[in-house]
Amino acid sequence: MSALVLTRPEIQISNMAQFICQHCGGFIEAVVSTMRTELPCPSCGKLSVPLRPQVAAPAKPRLSIPPITTTPGLPVSRVAEIAAQIIANVEQVVVGKREQIVLAVAAVLAEGHLLLEDVPGVAKTMLARALAHSAGCSFKRIQCTPDLQPSDVLGESVIDPQTGRTEFFFGPLFSQFVLVDEINRANPRTQAALLEAMGEGAVSVGKVTHALVRPFTVIATQNPIEQEGTFPLPEAQKDRFLIRLSLGYPSLADEKQMCERFQLGHPIETLKAVTTPDKILACQDAVRAVRLDSEVCDYILALVRATRAHPALSLGASPRGSLGLFRTAQALAAIEGNDSVRVEQVQALASAVLSHRLHVRREPEHRELKEQTVMEEIIRVTPAPGAPSGSKN
Repeated sequence: MSALVLTRPEIQISNMAQFICQHCGGFIEAVVSTMRTELPCPSCGKLSVPLRPQVAAPAKPRLSIPPITTTPGLPVSRVAEIAAQIIANVEQVVVGKREQIVLAVAAVLAEGHLLLEDVPGVAKTMLARALAHSAGCSFKRIQCTPDLQPSDVLGESVIDPQTGRTEFFFGPLFSQFVLVDEINRANPRTQAALLEAMGEGAVSVGKVTHALVRPFTVIATQNPIEQEGTFPLPEAQKDRFLIRLSLGYPSLADEKQMCERFQLGHPIETLKAVTTPDKILACQDAVRAVRLDSEVCDYILALVRATRAHPALSLGASPRGSLGLFRTAQALAAIEGNDSVRVEQVQALASAVLSHRLHVRREPEHRELKEQTVMEEIIRVTPAPGAPSGSKN
């Protein structure tokens, strides 16, 4: 039997390619090996050396960076509108204290902290609660006593006995509005625990630093009576507060209105938020954009430097006081709907922002003076920009 021979068909591998005529630009199809041989062009009939078509090299991938876009800030008119809503809302609870409420709102918009010094029962706590509720922010109250420890304020790390893992339990300071009631009754260690939080917006426990939620405002109260067993705030601690306020007793008409309004219940229980924390942050950013002319800045610095040279003062306002008056003036201008700071706004704020940073000398001739009295005198005698030549304010 003859053997069956199986033949495998050749596998034809096409090596044809398209080239370009050097005369007319038409395509010539030819074998790759003939690329440099003259061939007739089917389009123009001329002999041409086929040229490879120029194929664009693939583009290298590039890092695509979107354009930086800045979110337009709130206009001053919108800041004034939000501030007016907060002020009107707080006035439902704190009757007849519009000036103090405006200053408290200015402290919040200037990203500062507030110190309330007054006798008991004049709505210091209600002011703090009403501000927090109106802004739609979280609120915690810390009642200070001599045995209050820093961990009671900041929180502490606790080891879970089942897992062995360390867990941090946040203290009441981790809130957007914090009322530190009767701060001068807390011991110095606990008072000092507030310094980092008020200055840096963060709390360090061990080797870990915890950022506080913004907006963050500390409202501390001090009782000027019954000083036995208290710990007066040191100068460094008082300097952390942007504004010091005193509410005082209400007038007869305001107190009567208060009694009538509170007859069926306290308004704080039904007080609604009129804005949100995000809008408060947007207002704080807008405050920084309020214009402050060079001559107004010079006036602020003149007031501050006058406190350092006054003969009745052993301690003048610090550079933090200059920055505080600068920022609070911007906030008050925005609250009043102005896109630039006026001298009158600086004068209205100077005592509340600077007086608690001063220290009166202990000599007999100065001992009876109050810091606020000295500050008012400095405002009165310091020449203001635009004042007639040779005249004071």
